[in-house]
Amino acid sequence: MPAFAELFIGGLMSGLVVGLSALAITLVFGIARFPNAATGDVMTAGAYIALSVAALTDSVIIGGLFGALTGGALAILAYLLVFRKLSGRSSVTNLLASIGIAFFLRAVIGVGFGHQQQVFQLPLERPWRILDVRFQPADLNLVIVAVIALSVVFLILYATPIGRCMRAVADDPGLAKVSGISPSRIMIALWVLAGSVSAVAGVMYGIKTVVTPEMGWDMLLPAFAAAILGGIGNPVGAICAGILLGTLQEVATPLVGFTYKIAISFFVLLLVLLVRPRGLFGQIEGVR
Repeated sequence: MPAFAELFIGGLMSGLVVGLSALAITLVFGIARFPNAATGDVMTAGAYIALSVAALTDSVIIGGLFGALTGGALAILAYLLVFRKLSGRSSVTNLLASIGIAFFLRAVIGVGFGHQQQVFQLPLERPWRILDVRFQPADLNLVIVAVIALSVVFLILYATPIGRCMRAVADDPGLAKVSGISPSRIMIALWVLAGSVSAVAGVMYGIKTVVTPEMGWDMLLPAFAAAILGGIGNPVGAICAGILLGTLQEVATPLVGFTYKIAISFFVLLLVLLVRPRGLFGQIEGVR
């Protein structure tokens, strides 16, 4: 039983990472109307910048802040240089462009940082034991980071004028434009938010595992599966589905093995598309 409880806790940590990356995907899909395949590589870039700054400053917090800023900056650049010029094109065109950006980012990261595994230098801490179940103190810090990131995102979405404009564009782009809402301002806010959230997810994933140029790409499928399972365009659904998927993957590890646990995401993705394409939360499209 303690081993199962520890797997469950590990699954919750993994689920928070999947949920944050799924949130970034669903935000972009809800407003810009296409699945952004560059999300995973923005995660990777954020993790590498955080790793480098943390090594220079001896502070993971400062490193994480720089990582989040880098994610937002990369997302804005991608919008200004590519996606804005493709405005009005089909979602397939934008998807292919995002795949190209993903490959480009990964190549730059590989050249700049190398392909060897790197790890965050964190102080060694003895795990807490409660009822024979071990809890890593670092996990509590990651939960706090995830809660802060989610609070900021939902505060912006539901308690600020820019968030209301974003939801208006998601609900009805034509009506929002007639109402005087500036699409450029909304898009810049969207990409800053999505890029920063992706980078925070990458930093958390790098702290839990190792940092490699492929880490974000490997997380892309679980993130897409969570975004679809939660109901595409539904931020709350993306987070809940990410936690559910992450937990399922970790708990199933003793049965399917570490290498094949990602197959759970494939299976869930196929099952949802076949049985309930709208996802568990039943939203069709748009950030509500």
